[in-house]
Amino acid sequence: MKNFRYLLFFLLLTSCKDSVLDEKPLAFLNPDVVLVDKAGFETAITGLHSAARDELFGTDTENLHAMNIGTDAYQSGAVSTLLRDYNISLTPTLFSVDYWWEWAYLKMIPRANIVIEYADKPAAKWASDAEKNAIVAEARFFRAYTYNILVNLYGDVPLVDKVQTTPKTDYTRAPRKDLLDFARQDLEFASQWLPKTPAAPGRITKAAADHVLTEIYLALGDNDKAIQSATAVIGDGIHKLMTERFGSKTGLPGDVFSDLFRDKNQNLAANTETIWAIQFEYQTPGGVAYSNATNPTAFGGNSSMRAWGAAYHNIKDPDGKSGMVVCDSLGRPVGWVMGTPYASYDVWKEDWNDMRNSQYNMRRNFYYNNPTSAYFLKKVDPVAAKIDTLNSGWYYPYTRKLEGDPLAGNTAGRTFVDFYKIRLAETYLLRAEAYIRKGDAQKAADDLNVLRARARAKPVTAAKATLDYILDERVRELIMEEPRRRTLVRFGYLAGSNVLVDRVKKYNPKTGTAIDAKHELFPIPQKFIDANLDVKISQNPGY
Repeated sequence: MKNFRYLLFFLLLTSCKDSVLDEKPLAFLNPDVVLVDKAGFETAITGLHSAARDELFGTDTENLHAMNIGTDAYQSGAVSTLLRDYNISLTPTLFSVDYWWEWAYLKMIPRANIVIEYADKPAAKWASDAEKNAIVAEARFFRAYTYNILVNLYGDVPLVDKVQTTPKTDYTRAPRKDLLDFARQDLEFASQWLPKTPAAPGRITKAAADHVLTEIYLALGDNDKAIQSATAVIGDGIHKLMTERFGSKTGLPGDVFSDLFRDKNQNLAANTETIWAIQFEYQTPGGVAYSNATNPTAFGGNSSMRAWGAAYHNIKDPDGKSGMVVCDSLGRPVGWVMGTPYASYDVWKEDWNDMRNSQYNMRRNFYYNNPTSAYFLKKVDPVAAKIDTLNSGWYYPYTRKLEGDPLAGNTAGRTFVDFYKIRLAETYLLRAEAYIRKGDAQKAADDLNVLRARARAKPVTAAKATLDYILDERVRELIMEEPRRRTLVRFGYLAGSNVLVDRVKKYNPKTGTAIDAKHELFPIPQKFIDANLDVKISQNPGY
């Protein structure tokens, strides 16, 4: 003990020396140091892309797909109760309610504002105004993209257009129309200054800005400008629908629609349909959305397979024995999200031979793959196997867009397939919607038939080209790609009615009896209301 006291006294004496207290940081990463030249701003843009990927792939919980669960087209699977009963799930403290709010206000908007603000500081050195404006344009695209999401989830939200350097507890909610107009201005600037071709796979281009601008114009009720901005994409001479087979799997059975979603095909120069795809790279620093200490790669990929695929590996054969085992081609899905009967069957009655419903694009049949089963290689009969196809989560149709090479192993339940955020097919759908809203059903039908011709489906007539038909076609073309909830909310705003609630009641057998008018919007997160001490934030009605 005596020796310990001497040692402690010695340490106290030496710790008081000025030389010990002098800090000599080896590196000091902050905006004032980094955001001074193009290379520094490029790192900030990379941070924005990383945050954008977190919109859907930032965690390993079912909130990743809450943009679809509980809508007209998608219901909760066997292991998920999310939004099965809105009155129980959708509360101001729900994780998903917090998630997109914090994603927007703690990641996307601050990172965008920093780039925009620092680009005009005297310390920033630019080769030209064009060089600066291209960087600012990409940041303004992401800011507008984020506000478009916020208004279609929460309605009126705070408008934050500058860097906050001190605590602020007096935010107010800006009207939805003002927020959309703010996003419009950002996107018009972005359209002017973004490049026509991406600087690297996944980077934002003029076409991406014009596509989102089309949706903003629609939301503002300006159909003519929506048609104009969509036409700027469709007629830019760069983007065209893929109509012939291409890419990594042309040697295997398939079709051009299935080729769009196979590994590594999203960024091919031959693929003229991609406008913006989220990037994943296996075992590459920054190439995954997130990781954990025990498995830094397997939990960082595209989790669509895990969430949307049927948990086929739980299927037992008619003898009650294990009929299925996890295999490389199907991975280990858990079935959080199932299509409703409307999305799995009804929309295909228009033309069951539609390419998008082919065996290469919709998996409707399973075959016993356990060699120890007496039914090995035989087709699964859900009746004989006593499978509850509505509630078990083991057996139901799903889109094969989610399938890919599970590089992290078949038990990880994930792939590293790049994920489309914007594809030219949706631009056609947006323009068709604008034509219908303008009253030109024939031109709307013409745009719809571009997609249906590619799918070798029966053409639609002008008489059938309605907004409801647009919603059906969006399911056929954009299943799993589209954030269905936000689409239905946007349609509801324009119709002056509650399209989301009405269609859920009509088409969703699990949720239809447990949704009310208030559920059109998410509640404002309670933690934000509590933290905004100096201004009372009103909650969305009914919560």
